[in-house]
Amino acid sequence: MALKHLTDEQIRDWTVEQKDRWWLENVYRGDMPQLTLRSALSGMLIGGALSLTNLYVGMKTGWTLGVGITSVIIAFAMFKVLASVGMADEFTVLENNCMQSIATAAGYMTSPLIASLAAYMIITNRVIPMGTTMLWMISLALLGVLFAFPLKRRFINDEQHPFPEGRAAGVVMDALHTSDAKEGIFKAKILVYGGGLAALLELLKQDHLLDKIKLGFLAIPHSLEAGLYRLMGWTPKIGGVPLQQLTITIEPDHVMVAAGGLMGIRTGVSLLLGAIFNYFVLAPWMINHGDILGNVNASGAAVFGFRPITTWALWCGVAMMTTASLFAFLSKPGMLLNSFASLFRKKDDSKDILGHIELPMSVFLFGIPLVGSVVVLLAWYFFHVPIWLGALAIPMVFVFTIIAAHSTALTAITPTGALGKLTQLTYAALTPSITTNVMTASITGEVAGNASNLLMDIKPGYMLGGKPRHQALGHVLGIIAGAIVCVPIFYIAFLRNNPSGLISSEYPMPGATIWKAVAEILTRGISELPLTAVYAALIGAILGIALEAIKVLSKGRFPISAVGLGLAFVIPFNTCFAMFLGSFLFWLAEKSFQREDSFAHRVFVQNLEPVAAGVIAGGALMGILIAVLTAAF
Repeated sequence: MALKHLTDEQIRDWTVEQKDRWWLENVYRGDMPQLTLRSALSGMLIGGALSLTNLYVGMKTGWTLGVGITSVIIAFAMFKVLASVGMADEFTVLENNCMQSIATAAGYMTSPLIASLAAYMIITNRVIPMGTTMLWMISLALLGVLFAFPLKRRFINDEQHPFPEGRAAGVVMDALHTSDAKEGIFKAKILVYGGGLAALLELLKQDHLLDKIKLGFLAIPHSLEAGLYRLMGWTPKIGGVPLQQLTITIEPDHVMVAAGGLMGIRTGVSLLLGAIFNYFVLAPWMINHGDILGNVNASGAAVFGFRPITTWALWCGVAMMTTASLFAFLSKPGMLLNSFASLFRKKDDSKDILGHIELPMSVFLFGIPLVGSVVVLLAWYFFHVPIWLGALAIPMVFVFTIIAAHSTALTAITPTGALGKLTQLTYAALTPSITTNVMTASITGEVAGNASNLLMDIKPGYMLGGKPRHQALGHVLGIIAGAIVCVPIFYIAFLRNNPSGLISSEYPMPGATIWKAVAEILTRGISELPLTAVYAALIGAILGIALEAIKVLSKGRFPISAVGLGLAFVIPFNTCFAMFLGSFLFWLAEKSFQREDSFAHRVFVQNLEPVAAGVIAGGALMGILIAVLTAAF
C-alpha cells in the first residue's frame, strides 16, 4: 500500500497527541505478526554475517556500513524462495521490519572494535579478554537502547524527522511487500532498476578487480577531475595545498548522492556551505598558519588529507552541533516533561493513546540508572576508570544522544567519533590518564551512537505501523548476535594476541589511530590544542545557537540547518558535495517535472524514496559483496 504521512503543515501545527491519534487510526497495523521466532532467528543470522563485513570494512576505512536495507532485501528474497517451494509462508512486512532492526543492531556492534577498544589495546599493549570485550560492548549497547526511546516521541512522533536510511528501508519494505497491483509493481521495478544500475556502477569502480579479468578499460575513475588535471599538466591548489589533499574532489559516489536525495535540499545546502567554508577557506588557512600538520612522505614533504584537517576542524563542527541540538531540544521543554509525566498517568488517560504499544517509561526510569551503574563499575574494574569519572559520563551520554540523534535524523550520519573527541577534551581537563580519556569517550560516543541507530531502526516501523516495543526487544537480540559473531572473529583473525600488530599497511585502522592520537595530545595538557581551534569552537557554539534560534522563530522555514552546517566539518568535502548533489537533483526534479501525468514526475517526484532506496540498496549490496570477495581472495 502507499505509505501514509503527514503534510508539512500538519507536522508543524498539530500537537503530538493529534499526531499519535492520526498514526494509530491510519498507519498502525494492530496484531500483524512482527517479532516472531523466524524474524528473530533470520535477523540474528543475517545481522551476524553482515557484522563481519562491517568489521573488515571498518578496519580498512574507519567507517561502518548501514545494513538495514541490505538485510531487508536478503530476508525478503530468502522467504520468497522458501514460500515458492512450499517450505514457509511469506514474511509479513512487519516481520521483515523487525528482522531489519535486529540485523542492523548486530551490524553496528563492530564500532568499538575498530575505534575505542582497539585504541585502548594499542595504547596499553594489552589484550582485553574476549569475555570482557563482549560484556563491555553489550552493556554500552543496552544503555543506548534505554536512552533512545525517551527521545522517540520528539524525533519521530512529533517532529517526523526523515532518518534517511531508515526511511529508505521503510520504502523498500513497503514496495517489496505491497500487493497493490500496478503501483506496487511500478515501485518494485524502480527499486530493481535503480539497484541494478547502482550495483553495476559500484562494480565499475573496482579497477583492481576489473584489471584481473582484463576489463580494466571499463573502470570508472575514483576522482572525475583527475583526467582533467593530467590534460592541464598541473594540479590546482589553494594556499599552496593541492585540492585532492583538501578532499576537494568529485567522486562518483552514487550511494551518497541517493542519501542526499532523501535528506532534502535544506540539509544538502547546509552541508555544502559548511564544506566550502571549511575546506576552501579554513583548512588552507590553518595549514599555512601551522595548526594543521600533515604526514611526512618518503621525500620529506608534508601530505595533508581528511584526517589531519578534521583533527583541527572537528572542534568547530562539534561545538556547533552541540549548541544547536541542545537549543532545539530545550526549546520544547514540554516534550521531555510529557515523556516523564506518562509514568504517573492513569492507564485510561485518553492522551496516552499509544501506552499499550510503547515501552513504559518505568523501563527507562529504572533501567538507565541500573545499566549505567553496571557500565561505570565495568569501567572501574576492567579499565581502571575512577568511579566518579565514570559516573560523570552517564549524564554526558544524554546530552550527546540528543546531538547524535539530531544528526542521524537529518543525514543518516551519526557523528560518534566527533562526540567521543568532545568527551576526550572534557576529561583531559579532569585527569591526565590516557586510558580514562579513551574509555570514558567510549561510553559517551558508543552509547549515543547505539541510541541514534536504534531511532533510525524505529523510523521504518513507525512508517509501516509496527509496535515500538517489539523493535526495542529486537534491537537487544541483534546486540547479542553481533557481539557473539564479530568479537571472536576480531580476536582470531585480526588481533592474534598482538595489539601492536593491529595497525598495518593492510589494515590501517584509521578509527583507532585517531582515538589514540587525540588522547595522547589532550592528556599532555589542554594547551596542546591550538588557540585557533579554541576560537573556532567558541564561534561554532555561538553560531549553532543563533541559527537554531532563527529556525525556531521562523517556525522551521529558515533554509540553513546548523547541524548540517556543523556536520560538514567532520566529513570529507567529496561526501558533502555528493549529498548536496543528490538533494539538489531531486529538488530540481520536483520543480521541473510538475505534470503529474508525466513519466518523469511519476518516477522522480512521486517515487523519490524508491529511486533513492534502490540506489542505496544496490550500491550497498555490491559494496558488501566486493568487500567479502576481497577479504576471501
